[in-house]
Formats: sequence, structure tokens, C-alpha cells
Amino acid sequence: MVEAAIAWQSRMKRYWQVLRLFWATAIAAELEYRINFFLAALSSLGGLVGNLVGLSLFYQGGYTFEGWRWEESLVVMGIFTLLQGFSSTFLSPNLNRIVRHIQQGTLDFVLLKPINSQFWLSTHTLSPWGMSDLLFGICLVLYAGARLGLSCQDYLAGVIPLVLGAIILYSLWFMLGATSIWFVKIYNVTEVLRSLTEAGRFPIAAYPVAYRFFFTFVVPVAFLTTIPAEVILGRGEIGWTIAAAGLAIFLLFASHQFWKFALRFYTSASS
Repeated sequence: MVEAAIAWQSRMKRYWQVLRLFWATAIAAELEYRINFFLAALSSLGGLVGNLVGLSLFYQGGYTFEGWRWEESLVVMGIFTLLQGFSSTFLSPNLNRIVRHIQQGTLDFVLLKPINSQFWLSTHTLSPWGMSDLLFGICLVLYAGARLGLSCQDYLAGVIPLVLGAIILYSLWFMLGATSIWFVKIYNVTEVLRSLTEAGRFPIAAYPVAYRFFFTFVVPVAFLTTIPAEVILGRGEIGWTIAAAGLAIFLLFASHQFWKFALRFYTSASS
């Protein structure tokens, strides 16, 4: 047991060192074009303003979502913006390249590296231009929380379901990326997923019953934004958090197994 623990710790340390090298190199390369950050920030700000205007239309004339005040819906919007930044920073730059690796035959070099190929493909690069969404999302959550009188403990309580939501989103993205081994051009599929997750801008109570079922049990949008928001607001149910943990673990394991299954059908460029 002790030897296994030491081996696992050594392996995790090596992966962390590799991750630091990946991200330091990626940031150094991206910062050569610093004007892109300004343009990305403007784009993110414009998108956030548009989302806020859309949300405000629902609250005109005294209308509210069932059980959700304006400030509480802002928490959901902030979490959605956070996850949008997470996708732009970590998911899109990496997982969209899987298609390019398969088209150009460079996936062979990834598979030959002495490191887990899923880890390499998922973390090799990042885009700092998505960090503006992360910043805007945090600011929106803090602003709404200040209006609601939330404490630091409330925010900390929401960290776990938020991390679980990020794992769920990553797993779905990676499994879609893995399908490029069969269907080389999958950009339309990832856009469908992106469009479906747009529903997370609003509390799940904003939708009719049939849509609530779909966005909870078919495409788990509710686990991405609404459930973390409910935990932050102090009205989350432990059962839903446990369900989110179970779903995140299952999808993460499923993504790994699906990648191993997909590689059986990969035709090496050198074969």
C-alpha cells in the first residue's frame, strides 16, 4: 500500500510538472498577440450585456421565474458565464484540435508519448482570451451575492457543485471530440452541444416541465448552472449534489472508456 501510494504521488507530481510546462508555453505563445485579449474582452462584455438584457426582459412588469428573484437569476447567469470562460480557455483550444490531429496523422505522435493520451489532448494548451469570461462571471456572482447578503461560506459551498459541473461539461466535450475518429468533421456536433448548454443562462424553473426533464436527465444543463446556484443561495438539496457527483464520476469514467474504445478504430497514418 505504501509503495503504491508513493508511486501514485510520484506520477501525479510528474503530470503536474508536465501541465505547468504545457500552460507556460501556451501562454507565452498567445501573449505575442496581446491585442487579442482586448478584443476578446470586448466580445465577452458584449455577450454578457446581451445575456443580461435578455434576462431583464423576463423581469419586466413584475414577472419572475418560479422561486427566483432577479439577483438570484444573476447568480445563475454568472455561473453560466464562468463555465463559458472555462470552455473557451480550456476545452475549445484542446478538444477542437483532436480533429486536426486525426486529419493530419499527428495523433500517432500523441499516442507514442509516455503520457496518457487523453490527458495530453485535454490539457496541452489553453487560451487566455477566455479568461475575460471567467472574470466577468466571478464579478457577476459577487455583485448578485452582495445584493443578496451572501457570505464567504455560501460561495465556498458552491465550489464543489461548480467543479462537478465543469467535469460534466468536459466529459461531454471530450466524448464528442472522440467521435471524430469515425466522423472527421464534428464541428456541427460541438455547436449543437454549445447551443444546448446556452439554456443554462436561466434557472431551470424558467422552462416548461418537459424541457426541465430534458435539461436535467437527457442533457444535464441543470447540473451545470442551476444546482451550483441553488447551493450558493443556501437552498440546495444534498440529494442533487450527490447526483451531480455521481454523474460527474460516471461521465469522466465513460469518457476515458469511450476514448479507449474509439482508439480501436483509429487507423494510424503510418500503417
